[in-house]
Amino acid sequence: MHILLIEDDPRVCSFVNKGLMENGFDVTVAMNGQQGIEWSNQSKFELIILDIMLPDINGLDVCTEIRKMNKMIPILFLTALGSAENVVLGLETGADDYLTKPFKFIELMARIKSLLRRTEQRGISHVDQHTYKFDKLILNDHTKKVTLDGNQISLTSTEYRLLFMFIKNQSRVLTRTEILDEVWGITFDLGTNVVDVYVNYLRKKLERNGHRRIIHTVIGMGYVLRDEI
Repeated sequence: MHILLIEDDPRVCSFVNKGLMENGFDVTVAMNGQQGIEWSNQSKFELIILDIMLPDINGLDVCTEIRKMNKMIPILFLTALGSAENVVLGLETGADDYLTKPFKFIELMARIKSLLRRTEQRGISHVDQHTYKFDKLILNDHTKKVTLDGNQISLTSTEYRLLFMFIKNQSRVLTRTEILDEVWGITFDLGTNVVDVYVNYLRKKLERNGHRRIIHTVIGMGYVLRDEI
């Protein structure tokens, strides 16, 4: 795994570079924004870590330029600018995640691993910027249209969010807690079976006309979208 670090603070560069190398990553360090843009276009990287306060080009502008060339590579802002406005602006510019300084390396590694997992999932299910595919199931997140075997499926907004989570994470077991957090925005156990109820709603719509089951129960763990013969 090759990571591009765009950062002008030598102490941060040394700290991050050392930690990443100890975890098996190859790291290329760009000390300014222009160098980061050029290297991101010339070399193959799995992820970019980017500061905002760079000496030549603002990191937000660097992110915008990189996104023009590569819409898929994960970009993680690592910056001292930690206000809510800065975070929102960074994400709207095209970054996938945002971590503020000072930070613990263990948290940086967790963010990196999460972004890389998403990239692996995209490689399986991502057709283009807006379209996801699983066998004959196609979801377009731009039009919010879902088709199965060429036939459009009508979903409620909650069913759509649930299916979107499954298709982005196909073959990965999702716990009920993860689903509650992602679909309902609830970070605690409701003490109800709302997840199970909506999974059943979704299954009924996907399995009409004799279509095989693709959302499976993993006993004691949760649910998974995958083929099972």
